[in-house]
Amino acid sequence: METRPYVPWELMNSFMIDVFKAYGVPEEDAKICADVLLESDRRGIESHGCNRFKPIYIDRIINGTLLPKTEIEIVKETPTTVVMDAHDGMGMVASHRMMEMLVEKAGKLGMAGGAIRNSTHFGIAGYWTDMAAKAGMIGVAGTNARPSIAPTFGVENMLGTNPLTFSLPTDEDFAFCIDCATSIVQRGKIEYYARSGKDTPAGMVVTRDGSTVTDSAEILKMLVAGTAALAPLGGGPGDEMCGYKGYGYATVVEILSAALSGGNFMKALSGVSPEGKPQMYHLGHFFFVVDPEAFAGGDTFRKTAGDICRALRASAKAPGYDRIYTAGEKEYLTWLERKDKGVPVGEAVQKEMIALRDKHSLPYRFPFEN
Repeated sequence: METRPYVPWELMNSFMIDVFKAYGVPEEDAKICADVLLESDRRGIESHGCNRFKPIYIDRIINGTLLPKTEIEIVKETPTTVVMDAHDGMGMVASHRMMEMLVEKAGKLGMAGGAIRNSTHFGIAGYWTDMAAKAGMIGVAGTNARPSIAPTFGVENMLGTNPLTFSLPTDEDFAFCIDCATSIVQRGKIEYYARSGKDTPAGMVVTRDGSTVTDSAEILKMLVAGTAALAPLGGGPGDEMCGYKGYGYATVVEILSAALSGGNFMKALSGVSPEGKPQMYHLGHFFFVVDPEAFAGGDTFRKTAGDICRALRASAKAPGYDRIYTAGEKEYLTWLERKDKGVPVGEAVQKEMIALRDKHSLPYRFPFEN
């Protein structure tokens, strides 16, 4: 049962927009960024929602590793492709522009693809693929990130958590959306555990000496120091649990994010200079959009996708379980449960919100202050 206080969606949205503006983000850009963050909370992906508002976005603007004004440069464009340079601005703003362009291109020619270099954290990848699904199209997206994952048989953090994300339109009320890291756990989830005072389950992290570590705050320090790494999807450091699959997919995302955009990769994305000082992250993202109308047709695609999902949910359940879900369903159910209540916020986020409000003399009073 949820015990955290709720903040109404509109209140949280307006607050984040005003804070972004206070740090130099243009209003229209701030609206995009706030919506991306809140979409995470609508879906119950709290590791990427308002929990990350201050530490990932505001703090990076303050320390100079994220520029509030996004100067988007079109480096190369064809009828079906786009390459952008975000010049270290808001990754969410550049990605929104990219998806608008790709949906339009795919609607004309059936397919389109794009890549962005010199970017920053772009929120949940599912936001971008769902932009395609809402237009009745297939969306694919991925991004590299600061090194976190160790390769199979290794212990050094080399690859980002590198999500490989798909959204497929269906004839149901929600798309099939698979949006997850290629590690067992993403760094953002460990940050969420640390802020909530929770341990990280054993087996999700590999250390240089092979020891088990579950203290979430300590894990974050070790990841920065390079003395621990996240295990790839499947597990590590060996291949007994087929961690080479997660390692392989993480590498696919790293290559596509860097090689298609002509950008940086792996250790160059650490956000730390050789002198140990904060520096720009220079992330890369890639996106593909496919219009089913160019194949068997949009209606056929949506019905077939829906039929497959319904058949999976109707299949035999394991003992002790009464329901099977398909990707995107739990997130949709979370939205139905939260849409009239608002965003649940823990104590750490409450303190950050009050501090930001007071610092900028913003005219807000939050429900948890009553």
